[in-house]
Amino acid sequence: MIDQVTEKFKVAAGNAAPIGATIKFVLDDNPVFIDGTGDENVVSNDDGDADCTITMSLEDLDKLRKGELNPMMAVMSGKIKIKGDMGLAMKLQSLLS
Repeated sequence: MIDQVTEKFKVAAGNAAPIGATIKFVLDDNPVFIDGTGDENVVSNDDGDADCTITMSLEDLDKLRKGELNPMMAVMSGKIKIKGDMGLAMKLQSLLS
């Protein structure tokens, strides 16, 4: 399951401009690391330190992608936890679609 999610992130990140930072998603304890500090966004399953770490379930990620879960409500209700650069988290819509 995490492999499919990582592949979706690779496609989305490949189509997006470099984000200029590092972001880590922790999905059901599985990391997906996006390094956007170079010429392109590089997606891996490394568990490194990131400028912004977003923790949620795979189920909630799927609901976000389908538009069934409001990102702000998910954060306020604790379904999504964000550590680090909150502004960076706000720029992630292009990587979630």
